[in-house]
Amino acid sequence: MIVWLNGAFGAGKTSTARRLTELIPGSTLYDPEVTGGALRHLLPAPRMAGVTDYQDLPVWRRMVVDTAAALLAELGGVLVVPMTLLRQEYRDEIFGGLASRRIPVRHVLLAPEETILRSRIEGRVEFAHDPVRSEAVRQWAREHLAPYGEALETWLKDDAFAVDNSRLTPQETAERVAEAVRSGAAGPCEIVQTPEPTAETLAAGVLLFDEDDRVLLVDPTYKPGWEFPGGVVEPGEPPARAGMREVAEEIGIELPAVPRLLVVDWEPPTPPGYGGLRFLFDGGRLTGADARRLLLPGSELRGWRFVTEDEATSMLPPVRLSRLRWALRARERGRALNLEAGVPVG
Repeated sequence: MIVWLNGAFGAGKTSTARRLTELIPGSTLYDPEVTGGALRHLLPAPRMAGVTDYQDLPVWRRMVVDTAAALLAELGGVLVVPMTLLRQEYRDEIFGGLASRRIPVRHVLLAPEETILRSRIEGRVEFAHDPVRSEAVRQWAREHLAPYGEALETWLKDDAFAVDNSRLTPQETAERVAEAVRSGAAGPCEIVQTPEPTAETLAAGVLLFDEDDRVLLVDPTYKPGWEFPGGVVEPGEPPARAGMREVAEEIGIELPAVPRLLVVDWEPPTPPGYGGLRFLFDGGRLTGADARRLLLPGSELRGWRFVTEDEATSMLPPVRLSRLRWALRARERGRALNLEAGVPVG
């Protein structure tokens, strides 16, 4: 299990985390800032040029998941993680990666009053003998107050168990958090748990179009990037029927007929992935009334959009974008295409 302490810079996460490890038996402190610092030694200088926040590096988010999983495999018990996460998509990617490894996360927000928070920031001395660097840290914290406020209003306050530590010492805050974890008040985050594949998989996606021929994309909570409605084909299940089932489960739309095949793409194994066959089907057009009936499971999908092919270029990873483009060509030509690693054959 992970207890993730979130909050603005200056909220008291690190000091609380240290005391929390003394209150929760078998717990260990893991600070993802250590991983961020290591990247400056691991990545080439050109890759780090212009990077002001290592959280924006996809490799950092992957390494946080992998490091946390490795520590728990080695040590067991509970991992206490003090780390500010203000972008929901980063939270979803990291917590989703942990969920796929069957690691539950208790998300706790340290939320002092704004005046108290600002006072703590101004009194913070990070480097006792380097006032310039200390001021740079304070300025960083000031600049992130607005993004923190936006996150608090849009998603953070509903996602985490909040502890108002305005007038609590770090020890008292840790005691409050420990009790919330013990009692279940700070319960596991509700996020889809997608098991890691152990062999090649079959997956079926369905393209749905609006009245302007734009294609529907959905935004998963458990991985980065947009996707088509769909999912893994279960053993003994026809791929087209799997696509229909996934559309009904994910967005609440019951397709009236079995969708037509557009492309089948063989995806080569790329460790740690195993690859497999990927099907894309034509689910037809949705009317405006249909679109208004779209329902999203909050633990699995965060949003949906109808987009043009050009708009999809900035939303889909390269492999899925190539598959979409060939599927659209197949739809125009009226015949299915057989792809290998995204390239038509035969």
